[in-house]
Amino acid sequence: MKVRNYSVLFIIGGIWGSQFIFQQQALSLFSPLWIATLRALFGALTLIILCKCSGLKSKNKQWGLFCIIGLLEAVIPFILVPWGQIQLSSATTAVLMGTVPFCTLLLAPLLIRGSTIGVYSLLSVVMGFGGLLLLFYPALSSQDQTIPLTSAGAILLAAACFAIALLLLNRVRDEHPLMVARNVLIMASLQLTALTLLEAPTELASLHFNQLSVFNVFSVIYLGVMCAGVVYYLYMISVKNAGAVFTSMTNYLVPSFGVVFGLIFSDEMLPLTTWLALAVILLALLLNQMPSRTKQS
Repeated sequence: MKVRNYSVLFIIGGIWGSQFIFQQQALSLFSPLWIATLRALFGALTLIILCKCSGLKSKNKQWGLFCIIGLLEAVIPFILVPWGQIQLSSATTAVLMGTVPFCTLLLAPLLIRGSTIGVYSLLSVVMGFGGLLLLFYPALSSQDQTIPLTSAGAILLAAACFAIALLLLNRVRDEHPLMVARNVLIMASLQLTALTLLEAPTELASLHFNQLSVFNVFSVIYLGVMCAGVVYYLYMISVKNAGAVFTSMTNYLVPSFGVVFGLIFSDEMLPLTTWLALAVILLALLLNQMPSRTKQS
């Protein structure tokens, strides 16, 4: 079971890590709001088709819960993260988003009945965050500007929203992970579509159809089908089988894969600090699933 847990987590990290390449292409055609909305719609459609093909039917109608999770998972972070990134570097943003496992670990006893903070979970989260700092140390050390508290606060609030959404998934009962992923994405896509329609005049003016290309369109479809639909199904499987804290550590893997993919496509050699950071993060992941006498979430 542990091998399967790690396999699912690395696949999630790999798919989400690849999104940075395709998102850069999609941004040349669509605004961030349109990308988020189309991503959610394509993802929901993908999972609806998979559910139909699998003959799955929803066993419960917790649409209120799915709506809250979709709001915390997609809508609020979409607003806060881009706004915070206006005055923050990508390295600083990645490190601040690396607080998601901390939030998940600390909030678990409040949102999950009987959950406690396990020793190995705590150590793995701290070690993983240290690996993330090491990964972005060259970029962070070269910055000569102060970090605006309001922008940093927006990213941290988005991280807290992600963590709460992750923990609330434990309240979904007797439902197949594929159905959970489908229902959450449906609610997220409805909310994002409503937000897009409200901003339609401004958003339509921001589209760049003169830069339309096959790769741009493919990038948007990939972001929806793979980085929303397929990966969110795997995300639900990980939460169900390995717990919220372990799954939240994708926030250490995603930027790691992003950095590696970026360097590979730019034909650059991986620096020593990157290899050391990856080793620390891998060790943290192994430590998280170590047996402990204290109950882990």
